[in-house]
Amino acid sequence: MIKFGTGGFRAIIGEDFTRENLEILSFALVKMIQKNSRQDEPVIIGYDRRFLSDIAARWMACVFAAEGITTHFVDYDAPTPLVMFEVMKENVSFGLMITASHNPAEYNGVKVFTSGGRDATEEVTNQIEAQISEIQKEEIKSMEFSKAIDSGLIKRIDPQNEYIDSILSVIDIETIKQRHLNVLLDPMFGVSKTTLQTILLTCRCNVEVIHDRHDTLFGGRLPAPSSTTLTHLSQLVVQEKYDLGIATDGDADRIGLIDASGTFIHPNDILVLLYYYLHEFKGWKGAAVRNVATTHCLDAMAACFGETCYEVPVGFKYISSEMEKTNALIGGESSGGLTVRGHIRGKDGVYAGALLVEMLSVIGKPLSDVLYDIHKKYGSFVMNEFDCRLTPERKEDLKHLLFEKKQMPEFGMEVDRVSYLDGCKVYFQNGGWIICRFSGTEPVLRIFCEMASVEEAARVNLIFQRFLNL
Repeated sequence: MIKFGTGGFRAIIGEDFTRENLEILSFALVKMIQKNSRQDEPVIIGYDRRFLSDIAARWMACVFAAEGITTHFVDYDAPTPLVMFEVMKENVSFGLMITASHNPAEYNGVKVFTSGGRDATEEVTNQIEAQISEIQKEEIKSMEFSKAIDSGLIKRIDPQNEYIDSILSVIDIETIKQRHLNVLLDPMFGVSKTTLQTILLTCRCNVEVIHDRHDTLFGGRLPAPSSTTLTHLSQLVVQEKYDLGIATDGDADRIGLIDASGTFIHPNDILVLLYYYLHEFKGWKGAAVRNVATTHCLDAMAACFGETCYEVPVGFKYISSEMEKTNALIGGESSGGLTVRGHIRGKDGVYAGALLVEMLSVIGKPLSDVLYDIHKKYGSFVMNEFDCRLTPERKEDLKHLLFEKKQMPEFGMEVDRVSYLDGCKVYFQNGGWIICRFSGTEPVLRIFCEMASVEEAARVNLIFQRFLNL
């Protein structure tokens, strides 16, 4: 089974993430490339530190080689945004990244990128799935990796310097140099150390790194930056008096932040901070784009700026598309992924980290203080989140209840409208909202609720949980 979700194809290793399926996926892309007469273009392939990622990347490259299609192979564990950058730079039709991003260690997967260095749209992934259904396994051939290297059909490339320089070119290096910031970096056993550390050292920050060894089990933690996974980073920032703690997820396209007081800065607030900084301090104008499960503080801020905030389904491909359509300044999601106009058309935790260090240097106040000022001006927005793993049977039952019968609880407040754009989202007349949706990357139901206070957000979220008997 090869099915694409919001973040590419992901599956449990040894179940659906197998050599056979990866070779089928490669061959489907071969067929699409041939149909569009793009055989002269290389395919960019990269991989992260997950179990089998490097080997899986070779399996896929060898199928392209057997069909005479060249691959440009990033033959070291690299951030996803670096591979997206290379797809954009070389102006090719397809790129592949072997990663399951922030998923648990038993998962791996493949992200597909298209022209401009963006996540493949739903239209493209539907085409891939349709092509897969027509493939006969006996059609698939594979060339030996060393033979493909010798013949030039697999070419090792190293785009790291150009990727780093592209970020440094838009960062205020001189202002950061003057601050001599002490930064603690947590790659979460992933792939951001070299790129982000190099950028910060170039800016004369003092940088220390934790959790940087190669560990395919990610230290027993979920490789996603959150308040629960970053407790060690938070403690060390306070104990050793760092100005900032920065964490990135397994493939470095998402970011987590700890300020000098040890406070976890929620990804919603990271997005708000950067939109505020780029618009008010750097003078970069434009709209914002967020998904349905991301803070409406962006809407309030955009309105004050005389801009618009656009809402799209979950999946960065939707954010990228809307940003391109509206020429928006920034786009992001509550899980820590964001990008800025002029950079790659996908989320980048390395670039976000560099911008946040610049912001701290320019404003000269703790980020929690800046956030306090922002919420005082634009309103209080507090999110409460709930996740629940489901069996396939339970998932179908809840789908029937929510999306066919369209039932929901009594919340005890006036409802403005209900949207089924992605999941079931209830907008209240007081400006708050709650959404219940199924993850597109793992068997999880997620409920997000944003209200004006911690207590109210928790109360409304609990009403939905009890209604669904979770």
